[in-house]
Amino acid sequence: MHFLLTGGSGFIGSNLARLLVARGHTVRAFVRRTSVRTELEKAGATFAVGDLNTGEGLAEALDNVDVVLHLAGLTKARTEEEYFRCNGEGTRRLAEAISRLDRPPRLVYCSSLSAAGPTTVGRPRREEDEPRPVSVYGRSKLAGEVAVRQYADTVPTVILRPPIVYGPADREFIPSVLPMAKLGLYLKSGLGPKRYSLIHVDDLCEGIYRAALEGKTLEAGVPGQGIYFLTDGRDEYTWEEICETLGRALGKTRNVIIPVPDAVSYVAGLGSEWVSRVRGTVPILNRDKATEMRQEAWTCSAERAQRELKYTPKVPLNTGVQTTIDWYRREGWL
Repeated sequence: MHFLLTGGSGFIGSNLARLLVARGHTVRAFVRRTSVRTELEKAGATFAVGDLNTGEGLAEALDNVDVVLHLAGLTKARTEEEYFRCNGEGTRRLAEAISRLDRPPRLVYCSSLSAAGPTTVGRPRREEDEPRPVSVYGRSKLAGEVAVRQYADTVPTVILRPPIVYGPADREFIPSVLPMAKLGLYLKSGLGPKRYSLIHVDDLCEGIYRAALEGKTLEAGVPGQGIYFLTDGRDEYTWEEICETLGRALGKTRNVIIPVPDAVSYVAGLGSEWVSRVRGTVPILNRDKATEMRQEAWTCSAERAQRELKYTPKVPLNTGVQTTIDWYRREGWL
């Protein structure tokens, strides 16, 4: 099969390109002129140069493609406008370009659990639940879902909503926790319970591949059809379990969890935004992220994916975290 991959130069995309090529498929990566291509070149991908924000190069990139895997998007931005321009309008522009083809390829859109919104302990999100995002990022990813739905009558489309993704080359989740892990001292936003779903990048790539082959597509009037949550097979982990698992991977025998009032997280996010504006950088922690941190649970069930996609996750948290830490050590990241 011939795949077009957006977001291929990112953490998930480079892993996905390797998986596809290893299984005998061809991968054309849609990249900007300034995109880093090293890992994609190693994987054996070819390139189409363009820009989703303008539509430049899209028609050429879509030539003779069987499946489009849309991973491109912003997870951090300075403004709300930047989020929606990329995650919402960029996705709409891609879906529109596909719809104009005589034989539109299948579109797999990698959205996010943030688009669905948080839930409560013991009630993981399911595909038929009404989306209720609480952050700008989540609303922008939901805008991408709304965009692809507008063309779903002509473009066969599958939406995936992964939770926290980690693994070798992850630059966001585990690196954000590592400074605390090295000390064996972890902060927890809020005084109540916190629950999370997670997925190793290898399992996510397998899920994306299964969606490309087996996924039911969006259909008007059928709640949840064409949407899939993906996890490592377990719906919920406590924050304490995640911290203890990371601590063991680092050889720590003692891990202390300190709850921090939500108001402190909000102030920290505000301060981080101010510092970033002064420095001209994009903050890792901001008020939007603090809003997500305040929620009781970010969990989902992969039962539908396991049933309909024949998706079987293989990397449990303890194994995934240990191999990730080992990779960081080998690469000099730790």
